[in-house]
Amino acid sequence: MATSTKPKTKQIDTNQLKDAYLKHLLLHGEAPKSVYAFANDLKLQEAEFYKFFNSFIALEKSIWSDWFVDTTAALEKDEAYTEYTVREKLLSLYYTWLEALKQNRSYVVMRFGSLPKHELNPTFLEDLRHMFKSQINDLLMEGKDTLEVAERPFASQYDKAFWFHFLYITRFWVEDTSSDFEKTDAAIEKSVNLAFDLVGKGALDSMIDFGKFLFQNRK
Repeated sequence: MATSTKPKTKQIDTNQLKDAYLKHLLLHGEAPKSVYAFANDLKLQEAEFYKFFNSFIALEKSIWSDWFVDTTAALEKDEAYTEYTVREKLLSLYYTWLEALKQNRSYVVMRFGSLPKHELNPTFLEDLRHMFKSQINDLLMEGKDTLEVAERPFASQYDKAFWFHFLYITRFWVEDTSSDFEKTDAAIEKSVNLAFDLVGKGALDSMIDFGKFLFQNRK
């Protein structure tokens, strides 16, 4: 009596799925019509896709978070990074992030081009946003220890402000047409310097202290 065997399915890993998805987006200008159609093009059973992701949105979230993991890993490998000031560490984070995006610029331009200008929390960046805020909070804590970041009543909101700054820098790079993205480099340096002038102890704190004084001594 002949024994039945299950049909063999093509083996694929998560990185191959992501590469195939990016390729489809760039060639067709839109996401696959369905998981079934996408899997069929790859000669896979639909169930194989769900072993890795439950939707295309989950797949895209993973793509962006992977790029951020690559960014932070590259920074950690740099022996000089640990000696940087917090301001310098943030500069390095932004520069390294954009280097990671260059390999997939066409996709990044496509994805950001489809977003409204006022969109501050794109769904596909949800996992990345949490990772970025964790990273920036670590830097802010370090900045408080080194006195680069001042303690203020609204300091707990700094991570949100820096997330918006991160999006601004990424959008600026997407729209930058200058040679070797020179304008983006300038935008990063100038905006990071301004950010640390604002979060550091300086003129703003003097104004706050004086405001408190006026309020407490009003007649």
